[in-house]
Amino acid sequence: MAQGASFVCSGCCCQQQPLLHHHLRQRERSSWLLLAPLLTPPVPVITAPPCTLCPEGAHRFQWIRNLVPEFGISSSHVKVLSSPAEFYELLKVQIKAAKQRMVMASLYLGTGLLEQELVYCLEEALEKSLQAKGSSDLRVSILLDYTRGSRGRKNSRTMLIPLLQRFPEQVRVSLFHTPNLRGLLRLLIPERFNETIGLQHIKVYLFDDNVILSGANLSDLYFTNRQDRYVLLRDSPEIADFFTELVDAIGDVSLQLQQDDTVQMMEGMVHPYQGDKVAYCEIAKRRVMEVINSARTRQELLHAKTFHGSQPGSSLLPQQGSQASGSLKPEPDTWIYPLIQMKPFGIQIDEMVTETLLTEAERDARIYLTTGYFNLTQAYMDLILGTRAEYRILLASPEVNGFFGAKGVAGAIPAAYVYIEQQFYSEVCCLQQQERVQLQEYSRAGWTFHAKGLWLYLAGSDLPCLTLIGSPNFGYRSVHRDLEAQVAIVTENKALQQQLHQEQEQLYLCSGVVSTSTFEQPSRYVKLWVKLVTPLIKNFF
Repeated sequence: MAQGASFVCSGCCCQQQPLLHHHLRQRERSSWLLLAPLLTPPVPVITAPPCTLCPEGAHRFQWIRNLVPEFGISSSHVKVLSSPAEFYELLKVQIKAAKQRMVMASLYLGTGLLEQELVYCLEEALEKSLQAKGSSDLRVSILLDYTRGSRGRKNSRTMLIPLLQRFPEQVRVSLFHTPNLRGLLRLLIPERFNETIGLQHIKVYLFDDNVILSGANLSDLYFTNRQDRYVLLRDSPEIADFFTELVDAIGDVSLQLQQDDTVQMMEGMVHPYQGDKVAYCEIAKRRVMEVINSARTRQELLHAKTFHGSQPGSSLLPQQGSQASGSLKPEPDTWIYPLIQMKPFGIQIDEMVTETLLTEAERDARIYLTTGYFNLTQAYMDLILGTRAEYRILLASPEVNGFFGAKGVAGAIPAAYVYIEQQFYSEVCCLQQQERVQLQEYSRAGWTFHAKGLWLYLAGSDLPCLTLIGSPNFGYRSVHRDLEAQVAIVTENKALQQQLHQEQEQLYLCSGVVSTSTFEQPSRYVKLWVKLVTPLIKNFF
């Protein structure tokens, strides 16, 4: 395909259906291989809904809308950020400008000065809203993980309690607690290690109709010298509504932080670790799937209305809700697909879409895949090694791993990642795939690496047409233990493709290609006990 060329449908999206069902059948046949301690009982897998016909000229990834809502937007509403400082400044600007809603989902909120400044910004915005009207229209909803947000005497909870005390009607703080950490296990596992069982890992920062998607948490490292990825979707009310509803749904099945630092469930809700586990997971799944399916139905109706209502050859579509005034908006050239993965609840959409993308990547296509924690699932590894596309996989060198220099057992985690990387590289070499599958290690003095995602370059193209960005690391935890969300961004616009290409290039510039000599360096030495333990614990980090 020529650089920046428009896509044509590679056949109706119906042709993708057998592949999706093939993955489902394979997953059923090999599900016993995926079993690990503390996973939920088997639940029905999601099947792809009936296919709708692709309109002529639709992009080749339109099959994704058979699983999730499709949001068509103008590429001019998308901005790719590149640095932690830029991310932090954008957060503050958006908080100060918000008038109606702020929704922030993260693993945790840190306790340093930069995080305190964010809390001050929230307080100032809420106070300003109260003074303007006497009663505030501004609502703030914050979703964090219970275990990570409760660690230590000063923690995410103590940072946010002043907001709850001062603005009890405007602020909601929800703390998700995995249903898999319960009973004797919950009593015995130490505070820091209880996070290995399962987490709320989604990172979404939403202000009115502007949405920031990232892998970054709300902590000073992520605002200064911990490299991640960030994308801003401006003036995107339907996408903002979706993620507001998603966070609300998870919040409804989470513990609610009270003004006295206690927590309690909403009235009538099953408790995540004291109540019946199966009942809790069924309720949580139903709430989340209601959000996904209702948004999908809304977007299908909107798509049908605008597609059938627009004149052939017209580049303008009626603006939703503005037909009376005759307002028009450009025809979308970019599509956003939210991909949700919550295996504890039996929701596996992100896994299904990622596997399909890896499977369907054609010969001479290039996939740039990055993860801060290289611990791919066996299914992803098999697809990378067994398919035809070229892969450039970016991962953290030991020195920029977030666990580098940690005390105790955690200090051995970078060595465990080195061992996993070495095993994968050895398999690549055994299959003589070194040219097609290349590993690169990110290295930058004084920085750590946390970026994750994927860029897809079609055969013959110098620019990516699709990227995945969000919280998943493509590892066992992301697929099986944690709550995750990312988006697939598909674009036909050259300028946005160039933004995504520059983002990829900037990250890969700080890397070196992995070779056999890489593992001969003293810093890559892995102790025998780490080699023995890694296969037993790799599913927990």
